[in-house]
Parts: sequence; structure tokens; C-alpha cells
Amino acid sequence: MPMSYRRRLVAIVDDDERVCRALKRLIIASNMEATTFLSGRAFLESLHVRPPDCVLLDFHMPDLTGEDVLKALARAGRGLRVIVISGRDDPANRAISFALGAVAYLPKPLDPAVLQAALVDALTGSADNNGFDPAI
Repeated sequence: MPMSYRRRLVAIVDDDERVCRALKRLIIASNMEATTFLSGRAFLESLHVRPPDCVLLDFHMPDLTGEDVLKALARAGRGLRVIVISGRDDPANRAISFALGAVAYLPKPLDPAVLQAALVDALTGSADNNGFDPAI
């Protein structure tokens, strides 16, 4: 196996540990690596170690919200592909997410097939800032 080969890394940022575990299992079953963070702050502090290829980011979290994390990524000039997930499907939050660079916005509970399609779009670069929106 070439030294440069590595599976795609997806960071999961959600304050609900059960959601993190379930998403991690799904991502690993899809032959990708996954790492989890229970806060936006922990995720942002980890970026110097190994930036992920894609991020699943909960919009509603205590401390730093998904919106705060998206703003921090933009300020830092990080070109990460971010899929926002939310338990409260709100058109205003969708608009904010896309305006701050998210490539997709998915409501919880997540449909595994829709999530996998959004991940493929994000990882292959076929998603753009118009966003993958299953509500359309």
C-alpha cells in the first residue's frame, strides 16, 4: 500500500455522545475514518493535528454553536467541507449555514442514505455552496 494512501477522515462535532457514536459507526461502515468531538471548541483545537476531509457539524450546541464554528473556520481561512446537521430544521439556520460556507444541511434524525450521498458529494467536491438540501 503506498505511503500516501489514507482513508478519508470525517470529523463529527455534536454535543450528544449517542449521536456521535451512531454516526461514527455509519462512517466506519462506509470505509472512512471518523473522529468525534463533543464540542465545537474541542474540534477547533484539534485542527492542527490532522484536519478532516469533511465535517458533520451540529448546529445547536452549548458553548460554541455550529454557527460559531463555521465563522471560526471562515476567519481562519479553512476550506473544510462542512455538512451541518440539526435537530431543529429551521429555514433561517439553513440560510445561515449556507451563507457561512456549509455544503449541505441535513435535519435529524438523519436518513443514512441521504447522509452518505451528502458525504460523497462533499468528499468528491461535487457539492458546492448552493448546498445539498434534501428538503428541495
